Amino acid sequence: MNQKIELVKSSIKSIPNYPKEGIIFRDITSLLEVPEAFQVTVDMIVEAFKDKGITKIVGTESRGFIFGAPIALALELPFILVRKPNKLPREVVSQSYELEYGQDTLEIHTDAIEESDNVLIIDDLLATGGTVEATGKLIRRLGGKVENAAFVIGLPALQGAERLQKMGIKSMTIIDFDGH
Repeated sequence: MNQKIELVKSSIKSIPNYPKEGIIFRDITSLLEVPEAFQVTVDMIVEAFKDKGITKIVGTESRGFIFGAPIALALELPFILVRKPNKLPREVVSQSYELEYGQDTLEIHTDAIEESDNVLIIDDLLATGGTVEATGKLIRRLGGKVENAAFVIGLPALQGAERLQKMGIKSMTIIDFDGH
């Protein structure tokens, strides 16, 4: 395994039976405590997308903000927030999506995306893909193009990449973990 990827992987703590029995929680807060690992994570995503014609970076609430902002700065691109309801002050467009038990909604400012925009979505974790699917729908409703999403961690068993692929969104993950 590549030394950089090993550094990132070794910086992510695995917490068994959290938040419930049978789940192994992958804790990215431990990665943030290792500046070199955090920097490598940002650099790997920047390197992968620096020549892809991306015009805006969108980060999903809330851990997508942690990685999205430094990626946007490194690429010298605008950074756009996708948030839970009633957190954005200007006019918004909303998108609801299904969770394992219930429903949630995301919002984006209506003036955040233009028809000429080629958007990269950033989040910390790709599990089922529901959050990024909803984010992609928001971007497209505003006329933007979204073909790529990048994540620190992927959980391939939950088939999020396949879900996004059906929408025409390719996913990049730095580290994949087995299980849920």
